[in-house]
Amino acid sequence: MRVLRRILAVLLVLVVVGAVLGYRQYRPLLRTGTGYAAHNACAVELVAGRKDPGADLPPNPLVPYLTGYVDEAGGSSTSAVAWILAKQKAWYTPGYGCTVASEQPQDQRRATKVEPEGNPFEGAEVPRADKALSRAMARAFGDDLTNAAKRRLGTRAVVVVQDGKLVAERYADGFTPGTPQLGWSMAKSATNLLVGRYVLDRGLDLGEDHLRPEWTDGRADITVDQLLRMTSGLRWDETYSLGTPITEMLYDAPDMAKYVASQPLAHRPGSYQQYSSGSTNLVCSWLSSLADTPDRDFPRTELFAPLGLSSAVWETDAAGTPVCSSYLWATPRDWAVLGQLALQDGVWEGKRLLPEGWMQRSTTAEPVDRSEEKGYAAGWWVNRQADGSLVTPLLPADAYWMSGHDGQRVYVVPSQRLVVVRMGFSPEVDPADLRTDELVQDVVNATGS
Repeated sequence: MRVLRRILAVLLVLVVVGAVLGYRQYRPLLRTGTGYAAHNACAVELVAGRKDPGADLPPNPLVPYLTGYVDEAGGSSTSAVAWILAKQKAWYTPGYGCTVASEQPQDQRRATKVEPEGNPFEGAEVPRADKALSRAMARAFGDDLTNAAKRRLGTRAVVVVQDGKLVAERYADGFTPGTPQLGWSMAKSATNLLVGRYVLDRGLDLGEDHLRPEWTDGRADITVDQLLRMTSGLRWDETYSLGTPITEMLYDAPDMAKYVASQPLAHRPGSYQQYSSGSTNLVCSWLSSLADTPDRDFPRTELFAPLGLSSAVWETDAAGTPVCSSYLWATPRDWAVLGQLALQDGVWEGKRLLPEGWMQRSTTAEPVDRSEEKGYAAGWWVNRQADGSLVTPLLPADAYWMSGHDGQRVYVVPSQRLVVVRMGFSPEVDPADLRTDELVQDVVNATGS
């Protein structure tokens, strides 16, 4: 009996040691899952004002094992595996949204208040679309599909602007013109506009290099333009799975830009185009270092305020830097404003906000030795590729667009004087079946331009 007890004791010790070592090994991976859950719950409820994070944002593979809660009074959300493991917390700050951090972010000043003046779509009446535009929106919402297929398509909003005027819009049940929606990677296009503001006001050079003090090797040659065009050459993996660089950056790195900057070179800068959310966060870290206002406030002063984007919230990391790759919330109408600014080449209410010709440069795809992307320019996707061929014949040749996870789109078609916004939640739908390009084609046909 005494021998049996010793054997059981040894086995128990081995199990405990194995569990501890296993947890240590998988803790970083688990933290990306709990950080994702904490952030989503916080943002969906406290930024968007909705109550079901699980149904509003892409699924989390750890969901069966996660526990957590949202403390609306305290402005935070907590998530863990089985209540205690890999616990992460997201903190809400008015104007800045939700930040995953071990402690509540501190800021010496409140977010700059953004008034809606100058925003032509704020408070505008819902336009009465003609039959052709109504049919275009009906197709985009999947009215011709079964109820199950329509839910999978997941369209939540369509806004159409022509000649600077709202001509059509429609929303899914539970969403209104005042509901902020997450644009995911559409924030990269907005980052391009922020850079343009700094180039105009401060004469910054897109060819500037030596962007990080710790880059004393070949990374010192990386330029701002290469970061915008995803040709930095930094090693990266944009796969959205637990423990990959993109999820580690977004959900377990207090200083996202520092995490990205630590990646080694995989290619000579400027020679290889690979989609990288990390590159955009490096751009905004660079902008933050130049800002006159506290780091996380400059998008509000430089971009939101001049356009009257009172709904816009650009969330930040724990270092106080806007997460420019992914976390810009705004109403579909305010997303349309950003598209209209681009269409007008940066002129708003008679004032130039971007350098003349900025959008022509930003939406011109440049040749590189090798590219993984079809039609990526400087923060914008374009229909005309560097070799002159078109990405899709469904769209006019001069079309360009913002693109975000799960079918977020803002299309700009200069030849048709059009801006078309589509927002949705479509995790089960192949991008080719989202009907977003078809929506623009239908709108072009409907407007008769």
